[in-house]
Amino acid sequence: MSIVSPWLTLGYVIPHLYTDMDAYQFYRVAPDGMMLVTTGLNLKEYSLAAVETELPALWRAFDRLKKKNVDRISLSGVPVASVLGRKKMREILDEGAQRTGIACDTDLEAHIATLQRFGVTKLALATRWPENVNTALSNYLKEAGIEVVSLRAQGRSLDQNKVSSPLADHELALELGRAALAAAPEAQALLLPGGLWFAIYAVPILEAEFGKPVLLNITSTTWAALNAAPKPLQQKPDPKWGKVMAGC
Repeated sequence: MSIVSPWLTLGYVIPHLYTDMDAYQFYRVAPDGMMLVTTGLNLKEYSLAAVETELPALWRAFDRLKKKNVDRISLSGVPVASVLGRKKMREILDEGAQRTGIACDTDLEAHIATLQRFGVTKLALATRWPENVNTALSNYLKEAGIEVVSLRAQGRSLDQNKVSSPLADHELALELGRAALAAAPEAQALLLPGGLWFAIYAVPILEAEFGKPVLLNITSTTWAALNAAPKPLQQKPDPKWGKVMAGC
């Protein structure tokens, strides 16, 4: 048996006090030898006030990951970045990088980088979030030159998303993803954001049906970390997980 020691470490700040679906999906799509180190916040709801309450804890989380000598730090939680707005979010990432000496990212900026790599300017979006989060997310993407041309959502609270059934969420990803793509033939990709959304198995199915890239938080963030790695990759992800992972 060969020994594979970690050769790339991603520090991940989860919006919650526990890590479950993020790590579960990461270790399926990431190549062998890439390790996830998580720490958490205690986000209570999808609102600007709730996010701002957690900002002091975010700096402590960054400091904690610095001590673990991670190669890159990413803040999970597209709603967090969305409600803060792109200007504020990028300021926080810049300050985090200065504070830790480590490149800092967030799922949403990783989505933007991935979409830009595919040349996407028109996007289909499917979410499990309420209208205020979807609007904030669409505005954030618009600032990056990406227009949401189709949106399908099943609005839920954060508490509801924490306890949802993985299998039901897989089916929901297929349902909403298909509807969003079918409604906008001009869309060049589909975004299924949400770290708590069990959707990795929906990616290859939807890509096979529509021939367009399908992005998840964990795939975009993993792609961004791998493509920013200072050394050649010792191993690449399995391309069965979709066009994003195949492009690493």
